[in-house]
Amino acid sequence: MIDSHQHFWNYDAERDTWITADMAVIKQDFYPNVDLFSSKGIHACVAVQASSSEEETLFLLALAEQSNFIQGVVGWVDLQQGDIEDRLAYFSQFETLKGFRHIVQGEEDPEFLKRSDFIRGVKALDAFDYTYDLLILPHQLKEGIEFCQQLDQKIVMDHLAKPPIKSGDVKQWKKDIGAFKELEHVSAKISGLITEADWKTWTTEQINEVIQEALEVFGPDRLLFGTDYPVVKVAGELDQWIDVYKSSISALSPNEQAKINEQNCKNFYALD
Repeated sequence: MIDSHQHFWNYDAERDTWITADMAVIKQDFYPNVDLFSSKGIHACVAVQASSSEEETLFLLALAEQSNFIQGVVGWVDLQQGDIEDRLAYFSQFETLKGFRHIVQGEEDPEFLKRSDFIRGVKALDAFDYTYDLLILPHQLKEGIEFCQQLDQKIVMDHLAKPPIKSGDVKQWKKDIGAFKELEHVSAKISGLITEADWKTWTTEQINEVIQEALEVFGPDRLLFGTDYPVVKVAGELDQWIDVYKSSISALSPNEQAKINEQNCKNFYALD
Protein backbone atom coordinates (compact mmCIF):
# COMPACT_ATOMS: atom_id res chain seq x y z
CA MET A 1 0.00 0.00 0.00
CA ILE A 2 0.98 3.63 -0.56
CA ASP A 3 -0.39 6.31 1.77
CA SER A 4 -1.48 9.19 -0.47
CA HIS A 5 -1.91 11.63 2.40
CA GLN A 6 0.45 12.01 5.34
CA HIS A 7 1.65 15.05 7.29
CA PHE A 8 4.91 15.88 9.04
CA TRP A 9 5.75 18.89 11.15
CA ASN A 10 7.74 20.49 13.93
CA TYR A 11 4.85 21.51 16.17
CA ASP A 12 4.62 25.27 16.63
CA ALA A 13 1.78 26.52 18.84
CA GLU A 14 1.81 30.00 17.28
CA ARG A 15 1.73 28.71 13.71
CA ASP A 16 -0.40 25.60 14.11
CA THR A 17 -3.45 27.25 15.61
CA TRP A 18 -5.74 24.81 13.77
CA ILE A 19 -4.61 22.17 16.28
CA THR A 20 -7.06 22.94 19.05
CA ALA A 21 -7.04 21.96 22.72
CA ASP A 22 -9.08 18.81 22.09
CA MET A 23 -6.43 17.66 19.60
CA ALA A 24 -3.67 17.45 22.21
CA VAL A 25 -2.56 14.02 20.94
CA ILE A 26 -1.02 15.65 17.85
CA LYS A 27 0.55 18.63 19.62
CA GLN A 28 4.02 17.23 19.05
CA ASP A 29 6.56 16.74 16.28
CA PHE A 30 5.92 14.12 13.60
CA TYR A 31 8.55 12.64 11.30
CA PRO A 32 8.55 9.61 8.99
CA ASN A 33 7.97 6.43 11.02
CA VAL A 34 8.87 3.65 8.61
CA ASP A 35 8.55 0.83 11.16
CA LEU A 36 5.03 1.87 12.19
CA PHE A 37 3.73 1.97 8.65
CA SER A 38 5.59 -1.01 7.23
CA SER A 39 3.99 -3.12 9.97
CA LYS A 40 0.62 -2.08 8.49
CA GLY A 41 1.62 -2.97 4.93
CA ILE A 42 2.31 0.64 3.92
CA HIS A 43 5.71 0.99 2.29
CA ALA A 44 5.63 4.60 1.05
CA CYS A 45 3.72 7.86 1.34
CA VAL A 46 3.03 11.25 -0.18
CA ALA A 47 3.76 14.09 2.24
CA VAL A 48 1.16 16.88 2.07
CA GLN A 49 1.56 20.45 3.29
CA ALA A 50 -0.15 21.51 6.49
CA SER A 51 1.20 25.07 6.65
CA SER A 52 0.84 27.72 3.94
CA SER A 53 4.42 28.75 3.25
CA GLU A 54 7.23 27.94 0.86
CA GLU A 55 9.25 27.16 3.99
CA GLU A 56 6.85 24.25 4.57
CA THR A 57 7.43 23.00 1.03
CA LEU A 58 11.20 23.05 1.49
CA PHE A 59 10.85 21.35 4.89
CA LEU A 60 8.94 18.44 3.34
CA LEU A 61 11.41 18.19 0.46
CA ALA A 62 14.29 18.03 2.95
CA LEU A 63 12.52 15.21 4.80
CA ALA A 64 12.03 13.38 1.51
CA GLU A 65 15.77 13.61 0.84
CA GLN A 66 16.40 11.93 4.18
CA SER A 67 13.76 9.20 3.89
CA ASN A 68 12.86 7.02 0.92
CA PHE A 69 9.52 6.42 2.65
CA ILE A 70 8.40 9.80 1.27
CA GLN A 71 8.08 9.21 -2.47
CA GLY A 72 6.27 12.43 -3.26
CA VAL A 73 5.59 15.88 -1.81
CA VAL A 74 2.52 18.10 -2.22
CA GLY A 75 3.72 21.53 -1.23
CA TRP A 76 2.45 25.09 -1.03
CA VAL A 77 3.17 28.09 -3.20
CA ASP A 78 1.22 31.31 -3.58
CA LEU A 79 -0.78 30.38 -6.67
CA GLN A 80 -2.20 33.91 -6.89
CA GLN A 81 1.14 35.67 -7.35
CA GLY A 82 1.89 37.31 -10.67
CA ASP A 83 5.20 35.51 -11.19
CA ILE A 84 3.83 32.03 -10.45
CA GLU A 85 5.58 30.52 -13.49
CA ASP A 86 8.94 31.70 -12.13
CA ARG A 87 8.29 30.12 -8.76
CA LEU A 88 7.20 26.85 -10.37
CA ALA A 89 10.34 26.91 -12.52
CA TYR A 90 12.38 27.26 -9.33
CA PHE A 91 10.63 24.31 -7.67
CA SER A 92 10.98 22.14 -10.78
CA GLN A 93 14.54 21.30 -9.69
CA PHE A 94 13.09 19.06 -6.95
CA GLU A 95 12.14 15.68 -8.42
CA THR A 96 10.19 14.62 -5.34
CA LEU A 97 7.81 17.59 -5.63
CA LYS A 98 4.70 16.28 -7.35
CA GLY A 99 2.08 18.96 -6.81
CA PHE A 100 0.64 21.76 -4.72
CA ARG A 101 -2.29 22.45 -2.41
CA HIS A 102 -4.08 25.51 -1.11
CA ILE A 103 -6.19 25.30 2.06
CA VAL A 104 -9.38 26.52 0.39
CA GLN A 105 -11.45 25.18 3.31
CA GLY A 106 -10.02 27.99 5.41
CA GLU A 107 -10.91 30.78 2.99
CA GLU A 108 -13.76 33.02 4.17
CA ASP A 109 -14.46 34.36 0.69
CA PRO A 110 -17.26 32.18 -0.75
CA GLU A 111 -16.11 33.21 -4.23
CA PHE A 112 -12.48 32.22 -3.67
CA LEU A 113 -12.48 29.40 -6.23
CA LYS A 114 -13.76 31.87 -8.82
CA ARG A 115 -10.81 34.24 -8.46
CA SER A 116 -9.18 34.62 -11.86
CA ASP A 117 -5.66 34.89 -10.45
CA PHE A 118 -6.11 31.68 -8.47
CA ILE A 119 -7.51 29.78 -11.45
CA ARG A 120 -4.62 31.08 -13.55
CA GLY A 121 -2.15 29.82 -10.94
CA VAL A 122 -3.68 26.35 -10.82
CA LYS A 123 -3.69 26.18 -14.64
CA ALA A 124 0.02 27.08 -14.60
CA LEU A 125 0.76 23.84 -12.72
CA ASP A 126 -0.03 21.73 -15.76
CA ALA A 127 2.91 22.96 -17.83
CA PHE A 128 5.23 21.69 -15.10
CA ASP A 129 3.38 18.36 -14.75
CA TYR A 130 2.28 19.31 -11.24
CA THR A 131 -0.95 18.03 -9.70
CA TYR A 132 -3.40 20.00 -7.57
CA ASP A 133 -4.93 18.82 -4.28
CA LEU A 134 -8.38 20.34 -3.76
CA LEU A 135 -9.16 20.80 -0.04
CA ILE A 136 -12.74 21.96 0.44
CA LEU A 137 -15.68 21.52 2.81
CA PRO A 138 -19.18 20.26 1.90
CA HIS A 139 -20.60 23.78 1.56
CA GLN A 140 -17.91 24.51 -1.04
CA LEU A 141 -18.70 21.50 -3.24
CA LYS A 142 -20.79 23.36 -5.81
CA GLU A 143 -18.06 25.96 -6.28
CA GLY A 144 -15.53 23.10 -6.39
CA ILE A 145 -17.41 21.46 -9.23
CA GLU A 146 -17.51 24.70 -11.23
CA PHE A 147 -13.81 25.19 -10.53
CA CYS A 148 -12.90 21.72 -11.79
CA GLN A 149 -15.10 22.12 -14.85
CA GLN A 150 -12.84 24.98 -15.99
CA LEU A 151 -9.76 22.77 -15.84
CA ASP A 152 -8.66 19.60 -17.58
CA GLN A 153 -5.53 18.81 -15.56
CA LYS A 154 -4.91 16.32 -12.74
CA ILE A 155 -6.87 17.24 -9.60
CA VAL A 156 -7.50 15.15 -6.49
CA MET A 157 -10.11 15.99 -3.86
CA ASP A 158 -8.77 15.54 -0.33
CA HIS A 159 -10.84 13.64 2.25
CA LEU A 160 -13.90 13.40 -0.05
CA ALA A 161 -14.59 17.07 0.79
CA LYS A 162 -15.02 16.14 4.47
CA PRO A 163 -18.57 14.72 4.55
CA PRO A 164 -20.59 15.81 7.63
CA ILE A 165 -20.58 12.36 9.22
CA LYS A 166 -20.86 13.68 12.76
CA SER A 167 -24.27 15.28 12.11
CA GLY A 168 -25.53 12.08 10.53
CA ASP A 169 -26.95 14.01 7.57
CA VAL A 170 -24.92 13.27 4.46
CA LYS A 171 -27.79 13.54 1.97
CA GLN A 172 -26.78 16.93 0.57
CA TRP A 173 -23.12 15.90 0.47
CA LYS A 174 -24.08 12.83 -1.56
CA LYS A 175 -26.14 14.94 -3.95
CA ASP A 176 -23.40 17.52 -4.47
CA ILE A 177 -20.44 15.16 -4.78
CA GLY A 178 -22.33 13.12 -7.35
CA ALA A 179 -21.60 15.77 -9.98
CA PHE A 180 -17.94 14.71 -9.96
CA LYS A 181 -18.87 11.40 -11.60
CA GLU A 182 -18.59 13.00 -15.03
CA LEU A 183 -15.33 14.84 -14.30
CA GLU A 184 -12.88 12.11 -15.22
CA HIS A 185 -9.80 14.26 -14.59
CA VAL A 186 -10.74 14.56 -10.90
CA SER A 187 -9.76 11.83 -8.44
CA ALA A 188 -10.43 11.66 -4.70
CA LYS A 189 -8.75 10.42 -1.53
CA ILE A 190 -10.43 8.00 0.86
CA SER A 191 -8.84 9.65 3.88
CA GLY A 192 -9.62 11.89 6.83
CA LEU A 193 -13.05 10.37 7.39
CA ILE A 194 -13.15 9.23 11.00
CA THR A 195 -12.07 12.73 12.03
CA GLU A 196 -15.26 14.05 10.40
CA ALA A 197 -17.37 11.75 12.61
CA ASP A 198 -17.86 11.93 16.36
CA TRP A 199 -14.36 11.12 17.61
CA LYS A 200 -15.61 8.92 20.42
CA THR A 201 -18.72 7.25 18.99
CA TRP A 202 -18.16 6.86 15.21
CA THR A 203 -19.17 3.54 13.70
CA THR A 204 -17.97 1.38 10.82
CA GLU A 205 -21.39 1.76 9.22
CA GLN A 206 -21.09 5.55 9.11
CA ILE A 207 -17.70 5.39 7.41
CA ASN A 208 -18.77 2.61 5.06
CA GLU A 209 -21.72 4.69 3.86
CA VAL A 210 -19.54 7.52 2.58
CA ILE A 211 -16.93 5.19 1.09
CA GLN A 212 -19.63 3.35 -0.84
CA GLU A 213 -20.82 6.70 -2.20
CA ALA A 214 -17.24 7.52 -3.20
CA LEU A 215 -17.01 4.20 -5.05
CA GLU A 216 -20.25 5.00 -6.86
CA VAL A 217 -19.06 8.46 -7.92
CA PHE A 218 -15.36 7.95 -8.63
CA GLY A 219 -15.05 4.19 -9.10
CA PRO A 220 -11.93 2.15 -8.30
CA ASP A 221 -9.89 3.91 -11.01
CA ARG A 222 -10.12 7.38 -9.45
CA LEU A 223 -9.75 6.73 -5.71
CA LEU A 224 -6.60 6.83 -3.58
CA PHE A 225 -6.11 5.40 -0.08
CA GLY A 226 -4.76 7.75 2.58
CA THR A 227 -4.35 7.77 6.35
CA ASP A 228 -4.23 11.52 7.03
CA TYR A 229 -1.73 10.59 9.74
CA PRO A 230 -1.16 11.97 12.33
CA VAL A 231 -4.47 13.91 12.27
CA VAL A 232 -6.33 10.58 12.26
CA LYS A 233 -5.08 10.02 15.83
CA VAL A 234 -7.61 12.48 17.25
CA ALA A 235 -10.40 10.03 16.37
CA GLY A 236 -8.74 6.64 16.60
CA GLU A 237 -5.66 4.54 16.17
CA LEU A 238 -4.09 3.91 12.77
CA ASP A 239 -5.18 0.25 12.93
CA GLN A 240 -8.81 1.27 13.43
CA TRP A 241 -8.83 3.45 10.34
CA ILE A 242 -7.10 0.83 8.17
CA ASP A 243 -9.50 -1.88 9.36
CA VAL A 244 -12.65 0.13 8.58
CA TYR A 245 -11.22 1.21 5.24
CA LYS A 246 -10.34 -2.35 4.22
CA SER A 247 -13.73 -3.66 5.27
CA SER A 248 -15.43 -0.99 3.16
CA ILE A 249 -13.65 -2.03 -0.04
CA SER A 250 -13.63 -5.79 0.65
CA ALA A 251 -16.32 -6.50 -1.95
CA LEU A 252 -14.08 -5.19 -4.74
CA SER A 253 -11.91 -7.52 -6.78
CA PRO A 254 -8.23 -7.91 -5.77
CA ASN A 255 -7.26 -5.88 -8.84
CA GLU A 256 -9.65 -3.05 -7.93
CA GLN A 257 -8.40 -3.00 -4.36
CA ALA A 258 -4.80 -2.86 -5.59
CA LYS A 259 -5.64 0.19 -7.69
CA ILE A 260 -6.99 2.13 -4.71
CA ASN A 261 -4.32 0.86 -2.33
CA GLU A 262 -1.33 1.68 -4.51
CA GLN A 263 -1.52 1.95 -8.29
CA ASN A 264 -3.77 4.99 -8.56
CA CYS A 265 -1.49 6.93 -6.23
CA LYS A 266 1.55 5.95 -8.29
CA ASN A 267 -0.16 7.03 -11.48
CA PHE A 268 -1.67 10.27 -10.18
CA TYR A 269 1.52 11.57 -8.57
CA ALA A 270 3.89 9.95 -11.09
CA LEU A 271 5.82 8.18 -8.34
CA ASP A 272 8.90 6.11 -9.20
